[in-house]
Amino acid sequence: MTKTATLMAVAATAWSALASGSTGAVTKAPCATPPMIRTAAQAPRVQIALLLDTSGSMNGLIDQARSQLWSVVNEFAAARRDGQAVELQVALYEYGNDRIPAPRGYVRQVLPFTTDLDRVSEELFALTTSGGEEYCGLVIQTALDELRWSTSPGDLKAVFIAGNEPFSQGPVDFRRVSARAHARDIAVNTIHCGPRLVGERTGWSEGARLADGTFGVLDQDRAVAYVPAPQDEEIARLSGAINETYIPYGAEGTAGQARQKAQDSNASSANRGASISRAFTKATGLYSNSVWDLVDAVNNKKVDLDSVKAAELPPALQKLTPDQRRAVVKEKAEERARIQARLQELEKDRKAYLAQVRRAEAAPDTLDAVMMQGLRDQAACRGFALQ
Repeated sequence: MTKTATLMAVAATAWSALASGSTGAVTKAPCATPPMIRTAAQAPRVQIALLLDTSGSMNGLIDQARSQLWSVVNEFAAARRDGQAVELQVALYEYGNDRIPAPRGYVRQVLPFTTDLDRVSEELFALTTSGGEEYCGLVIQTALDELRWSTSPGDLKAVFIAGNEPFSQGPVDFRRVSARAHARDIAVNTIHCGPRLVGERTGWSEGARLADGTFGVLDQDRAVAYVPAPQDEEIARLSGAINETYIPYGAEGTAGQARQKAQDSNASSANRGASISRAFTKATGLYSNSVWDLVDAVNNKKVDLDSVKAAELPPALQKLTPDQRRAVVKEKAEERARIQARLQELEKDRKAYLAQVRRAEAAPDTLDAVMMQGLRDQAACRGFALQ
């Protein structure tokens, strides 16, 4: 691709973790520093900025990102640091798309850090490809400057950038940007969508090394395999049933409920395995919708049920007395907990079944596998215990 002359370094960053080649193995960085101590009052955070190349040749990359979002999320469902559950925040950028103005460097922030996983999925499915210039240094710099990165010691902060053009393209020197990230304890993980030797030769491995990240490769056009299991029918049924335990309220209620159902449909259309993984996410504390769901809002002490105006409630609750409303919320919460517990049992059973089926197979070269090879080491360096 030809390079465009003038650009301003203002821009954004996108979904990541892919690349291609004959192997999905990653080159890992050692622990740069020992885990730091944090106070008990601080909730440990995992922040992942996903930088996705959406130029014309990247449809396979986006498809893999869509289908494997939930499996990556689930890796952190049981994560703990000093006995505390983690808060997972995801940010999304796209780069290399000529629908984004050239003065912005073909970089766009799609989402800032958010815990709303349905929003992340929604935006991934809204991405479209179009030819442009891929400036890796610029998009990383934009993510470093625009996002609200944690300053708490020991929090896991990671950039994942995926693409197929030379890492050195564009007006910003990736070496300087990687050094900046390293100074702020932000790992830069690179995934080249092409042969490993090409990625090593064109700066992808160096960009990761300079920021204590991992370098990996993937074949973006590889179809994500789905292996059926005996538990799948019940998992699908419970994924639909759990939606009935949500009570929309307030300004975000209707839109939030609609988004939840739409992302169920998107996951199903992407890959049957994605739908299964999404169902398991719904059974975890990472899937929290306090902004629009009254059950989560009450359980997480985000609202006082008695203070919610009747007009902000669904019609079925508006005419009830305060005691009756509390009883309904309590009933939905208990029903959800039962479904979540059953989904967690089914997840264990399904994993055991797949372990038997895949016993003789090599580890898959999939996006989630490559991402987690890096994230597991980086989490361990900071004292996080994953499942």
